[in-house]
Formats: sequence, structure tokens, C-alpha cells
Amino acid sequence: MAEKIIELINITKSYDGTVVVDNQNLYIRKGEFITFLGPSGCGKTTTLRMIAGFEMPDSGKVLLNGKDITDMPPYLRPINTVFQRYALFPHLNVYDNIAYGLKLKKVKVTYQNAAGKTKTRIEKLTRKEIDEKVKKALKMVDLEDFEKRDVTTLSGGQQQRIAIARAIVNEPEILLLDEPLGALDLKMRKDMQLELKEIHKKLGITFIYVTHDQEEALTMSDTIVVMKDGIIQQIGTPTDIYNEPKSAFVADFIGESNIFSGTIVAKNKVRFLGKTFEMVDDFEINEKVDVVVRPEDVFLVDEGLGQVDGVITSSIFKGVHYEMAMAIGNNEIVIQDTQQRVVGEKASIIIKPFDIHIMHKEFVSNVYDGVITKRNTVEFAEGEFECDVTQLYPDSKLDEEGYLVLPTGEQLDLTGTAVKVEIGLKDIEIIDNEEDGDSCGEIVSIIYKGDHYQVIVRTFEEEEDFVIDTEYVWNENDKVSVKIAPEKIKLSLKVVEKK
Repeated sequence: MAEKIIELINITKSYDGTVVVDNQNLYIRKGEFITFLGPSGCGKTTTLRMIAGFEMPDSGKVLLNGKDITDMPPYLRPINTVFQRYALFPHLNVYDNIAYGLKLKKVKVTYQNAAGKTKTRIEKLTRKEIDEKVKKALKMVDLEDFEKRDVTTLSGGQQQRIAIARAIVNEPEILLLDEPLGALDLKMRKDMQLELKEIHKKLGITFIYVTHDQEEALTMSDTIVVMKDGIIQQIGTPTDIYNEPKSAFVADFIGESNIFSGTIVAKNKVRFLGKTFEMVDDFEINEKVDVVVRPEDVFLVDEGLGQVDGVITSSIFKGVHYEMAMAIGNNEIVIQDTQQRVVGEKASIIIKPFDIHIMHKEFVSNVYDGVITKRNTVEFAEGEFECDVTQLYPDSKLDEEGYLVLPTGEQLDLTGTAVKVEIGLKDIEIIDNEEDGDSCGEIVSIIYKGDHYQVIVRTFEEEEDFVIDTEYVWNENDKVSVKIAPEKIKLSLKVVEKK
């Protein structure tokens, strides 16, 4: 196994009180092509900038070849960066753009003087050395004989290759690429994906790549780091990430997935879609789980010949296959097949045991730290909610003055009492008017789970999350509020640990 070239140890970074990288630990092997993948705002670019030295972590360390470089300025790090917008000098031709950094570079030169003594001095590179390095870099990106061309006359793909040549001409140990293909059209982007992978093979140096494009990550990477909300969700090879996602978020973000709520009913048996299926994973009996099945792993057969029947509700030709949706009771399953079934046709599906991936449920209920107010309501997640405080003490009741009366007759003032608040995923209502609910926030995630959507509403100030199972369709970034019926709020006294 290749040795580690970069290590991030307990790295944390915040902006204006918002944590964007949260206690991250990661190592990168020498010569590896590793990709940070995730939605906008997940912390991947911030992580890249801390490796480059453009940002300083609030806490933690960045190690290069085992040496702490956390406080080292960018120009002293053997690292170059390629940005999305090329950052070429429009007034310089191709040759001078690539040679720009070399002309400023100084190296140690050891020589013997007339007396035979060894001396060391700092010198600039010679014109011949610069010329050789520029031509070598141009050959590496397949743009030989482009030296005299005006960079403004080049295509987007050619300009990006010039930017890469300018970065590699200084022979860095590590090349950072921050969404470098984002400004290219689809065909050019696909071509550049293959070219970048080939350049990586030729150079043999470490590539650290940032993208939100799943196909890009799967196509080019040796290793993928999936991030969400500043936290690493999963690290693995493209095959592992795709075939063995560790959470519903990873399964939904990487490729297309059918995600269902299921129950383990016996050893190697799981029930979902109203039927029991054989599986290869080993989970505890009666455990509630998430079941992931890729669309290409669902086989369509004639009605009655499969494991469960349904009706085709949509069929779209996607070039190499048809993408069809089938209604099975209240659930919907997406299927990719080379044979078309028409809308309204009854059919059946077969899912093989090794194509059923089982995951522990990421969310079972919403749990918060709360406090009882003088009005016998409970405050949590930036809201104040009506609740039944008598559940805190068995057989208690409220008197006319609002005191809790115990069976012994003792009166308790609950004001300021710390409590644990628990709410079911189906027990929270989303309201599109911010003023009409008990707490406000923004929708930051939506995952379809066969017969419902799992929506995460994040509050504005404290960034508390409400995880909600709903049958209704919402949009990410919608500003909404939430409402919870008092009887749906479960309260228990919070245990205070003694010091």
C-alpha cells in the first residue's frame, strides 16, 4: 500500500459561527486520485483550500508526508491548484502562461568554484530549462505546437488543459482540482474526464479533485469521499460507494436508487413492497431498516411470474434503456430495462438477493434537548410547542394555577426543567407559510422512499433539524415552518450527570 502523503487530523472550520467542516479525519495516499463529492455547501471546497493553505483550520492539523504544515503559507507547499475558471492571463500567449511561474521560480544550485570548494546559491531557471519544461507540459496535455497561440482563441477544453499544464509544469507533489470541468459543456466535460485520468496516469502524482457531479467521481477516482454538512459520510472505491452505500443519503446521491422502508422478518429475509424477499445481509430480526435497490437490478417479467405484481405508470426512452416506473400498492419502483413496457400494462418484478442492500435506518425519530417554560410549554429547535407536561410524572395533574401536582399532593413548578423531547418522523406537519407554524426553517434535503418523501427542515439560527416523513412533494431551499400536535410530543426528564 502506498504511503500517506496528506493527513487531516480533527480538522474543523467555521464561518460566522456556522461549522462547514466538522472534526474531519482523513488520509490520502501518494499517487492516488481521490475525489471529494457532495452537494453545494457540504465543505468539500473548504477542505481543499485548507490542504492548499488558502484557509486555516480553526482546530486540527494538516500533515504533509508526516510533517505539520497547518500554518505553512501556500507558496511554500509543493501543491498547485486548478480552478473552475482557468485563471489564465489573457494578455499572454500559451507559452508565457505556462512559463509564468517558472520565470519566478528560484532553485538551489550547487557548484565548485575555482578553488575547488563546493558552494550553493539561489538562481533562477535558465531559458533552456524553462523551454524544456513548458514543452514537456504541453506534450503531457496533448497541446504540442500551441506555444504561440493566443489563449482567448482556444476552446474551453483547451484552455482548461493549459491551466493544468501551468499547474503541473512546476512539478508539484499534489495537484488540487476545484470543479475544473464545471464551465465546460457536457460532451467536452466527458472528454476531459478521460483526459484527466490519462494525465494522472502519466504524471503519477496525487490528484485531489472536488466535484458535485457523481458521474465524474465514479469515472475518474481511485477513492471517493462523500460529504454532507461538513461530515464525511463514506469513503471507498467507486464500486464500493455505488454497490454498498452506508446511508440513504449516499444511496440517493450516488446514482439512481429505489429506497424503501423495510423490516427484517427472519434470518436473511426482509419485508418491503408488501412482500418478503431473500437477502444476503445479516440483521437482527424485527429491526426496521432502509432497503436500497438500484433500478438496473430490477427485472421485469410478465404478470404473475415474479415476486410482486404492479402496473407500469410511466416509460421514458433513455438511449440505451427504458426507464419505467411501476406502482405497487402505495409504493413506486423505478426500473431500467432494454425491453419497453407500455403505460397501464400489468407486470411483475424479480429482485435477486445479492441486489438487495440493507442499511440501518439513519433516522428513527427526532430527539431534542428541551426546557419547560412557565406556561407549561416546551422550547426546543427555535420554537415553543404546546405539550402535555403530566407525562413527566406518572399520575400527576395540573392545578388551576399551572403547578404540577404529584399523587402525594406535592406541587412542582416545572419552569426551567430540562427535558428530552422525542417526536416521530410522521408526526410533524410542514407548512408553507413561515408565520403559521411553531418553528421556521429551510428544506435542505429530500429523499424519496417508495411511498413517501423524507424531508429535512433545518432551522435558521441554531441549525436544528426536523426529519419528516410526508406524502407531499416539497422543494429543496423552500422556506417553511413546522407544526406538531401536543399529543405527538413525548417528554421525559433529562438525566443530569453528576460531576
